[in-house]
Amino acid sequence: MSDQEVIPDGWEKRVSRSSGQAYYLNLFTKESQWHCPTKPAERSSGGGPQTIQASHILVKHRDSRRPSSWRDDNITRTKEEALDILAGYRDSIKSGDVSFAELATKYSDCSSAKRGGDLGPFGRGAMQKPFEDATFALKVGEMSDIVETDSGVHLILRTDFS
Repeated sequence: MSDQEVIPDGWEKRVSRSSGQAYYLNLFTKESQWHCPTKPAERSSGGGPQTIQASHILVKHRDSRRPSSWRDDNITRTKEEALDILAGYRDSIKSGDVSFAELATKYSDCSSAKRGGDLGPFGRGAMQKPFEDATFALKVGEMSDIVETDSGVHLILRTDFS
């Protein structure tokens, strides 16, 4: 196998500022994905919304892909502790004690915290698969159960679609 990666037409390879990991941008739709595309970029594909919008609360743990955040340079909590914390956030949101955005702003380990957890619009292939699958399965206004990814554990709120 060659060391030279072939990037199909309409795609551009970029590097994530937060993780240093390579990702690929569709120059037509501005959608991104982590894995190298195998065919030329298309302007859009059929079936279901192409782009959706969601907010999330991320709680990282010591086994997360990058166990640090804007809140904490060295995250040492266990995955079980992260799950317990997120379950408490979910209960507080469901009971109406606090809004999703308020908790995201104060406690999310993602830089989207400064936007109340808002990730902006994104399409398929832009997020880790478990996160993507959970988000696309939600109805607008619906909150997910706890979703586990390499980044940590998440609560996801589907906010809009286009």
